[in-house]
Amino acid sequence: MLQPREYQQKIFETASKGNTLVVLPTGLGKTLIALMLAQDRLKKFPGSKIVFLAPTRPLVEQHFDYFLKNLDASDYKDKMHLFTGKIQSKKRKEIWKNALFIFSTPQCIENDLKNNLIDLNEVSLLIEDECHRCLKNYSYTYVAQQYLKNIPGSSYKEKRLLGLTASPGSDSSVIKEICNNLGIENIEVRTRDNEDVKKYLQQLTNNLIYVDLSPELVAVVNILKKSYDKKAEELKNRKLLFMHATKTNLLELQKKLRIKLAGGEMDFNILRGVSVCAQAIKIQHAIELVETQGVEQSLRYLQDMIEQANIGKSKAVKQIVGSREFQDSFIILKKLAQENKEHPKFNALIAFIEQKMKEKKTIRGIIFSQYRDTVKKIKDFLKDREIEAEVFIGQAKKNGSGLNQKEQKGIIDCFKQGKINFLVSTSIGEEGLDIPEVDLVVFYEPIPSAIRKIQRTGRTARLKAGEVAIFITKKTRDEQYFWASHHKEKKMHEILNKINVDFQKEKKDSIKGKGLGYFIN
Repeated sequence: MLQPREYQQKIFETASKGNTLVVLPTGLGKTLIALMLAQDRLKKFPGSKIVFLAPTRPLVEQHFDYFLKNLDASDYKDKMHLFTGKIQSKKRKEIWKNALFIFSTPQCIENDLKNNLIDLNEVSLLIEDECHRCLKNYSYTYVAQQYLKNIPGSSYKEKRLLGLTASPGSDSSVIKEICNNLGIENIEVRTRDNEDVKKYLQQLTNNLIYVDLSPELVAVVNILKKSYDKKAEELKNRKLLFMHATKTNLLELQKKLRIKLAGGEMDFNILRGVSVCAQAIKIQHAIELVETQGVEQSLRYLQDMIEQANIGKSKAVKQIVGSREFQDSFIILKKLAQENKEHPKFNALIAFIEQKMKEKKTIRGIIFSQYRDTVKKIKDFLKDREIEAEVFIGQAKKNGSGLNQKEQKGIIDCFKQGKINFLVSTSIGEEGLDIPEVDLVVFYEPIPSAIRKIQRTGRTARLKAGEVAIFITKKTRDEQYFWASHHKEKKMHEILNKINVDFQKEKKDSIKGKGLGYFIN
């Protein structure tokens, strides 16, 4: 049996007394806490069941293997089972009867509950990993609510729920919704800076690498912004947009206008507003590609719009393509592509990687980017310099690309064996897969999400020193996104601490008969 660290022991003690949300960066041992609590529940309630849920099958299998390897009672090992969609429902029903440990995706358990194949009253502990997904109609919510509502008042202590996440986000209402859905009574939060965590971690070096956008790309951005400003101004003149023309505001406006159309409001102002809004969103995306990605990616996006316009797929796209601003932008980007000129990030990134390879020839790292086109471009750049790298993307087939689970596993195995120096990954590499610790994590561009930033960073500096490098194009949305995630992470911890204080106060009040505000009855 593994020996828990000081903070793991403290968190376990809290979790043993009430439903607990555990917020720990990736790699700090959330699964061991779950294992300790599972053993504790079985000792208190022999014959009860433990259900461990995770959002993806590879992650479910990872937790199953961890328990199989580290559980200290051999009697349990033939009573541990994986539930997958490949196992027929009748067979799952039979397995459930004799199992003590069930490892499953939430969708599988939800289906079996709805078909009355299993009974959660037999479960003494429900664990939901990556529980920041426990929102709205996601299966986690249904399973947790079914589990909690089946608790008879006098036997509440016979049931326990444990939520695990690296970050629940930075929106107070969202965090409260997660806590409510999970019936949370306690929150345990740790960061790399906590005193009881620091001593177990290795040094983490953070690098912010700034680059200047080339004059040619600045020219393209300025041209596209003129077109964008015209669209925003038109929306305001039509009394449809009353705030800054940000991406979020435009998407919200687009949604509202479409609802009006669906409701039968077909006047010209709304019809025109839908078109202009769509144009503004597409132009803004083009600006983002130019500012943060590369010449090839930006040019491909404009070429796709030209193709859409030629086949008459969208009037909004046809109007964009027919504009002088679009034509001028396309000409500049095409010339840059012909001259093999790229976004300055590429050269800065390759120089950085080559320097790290000189310093440490056995380096293993992950390079993250938002877009598949950029991921492929980076991989090609590295391969040209005889640096072993492989694209790591999701299963969805887009433009002929996509990796199934078998292919993903094969790449990870090669990575573990040292046959590949770098995985060049989209968001698929952030969570839900058994990727080993790395020496270096690279952000090709900053991301505005605190959750995703924490998950990416957690891939390094656990058992040995690690490094994070974030590439930022000056005076672009790269800078905005970097500071957005920075402030969101800080805000998240403040919110979690406040909610936890409220929980403790409500616990005291409940003794006086007032009840727990966030608990589902």
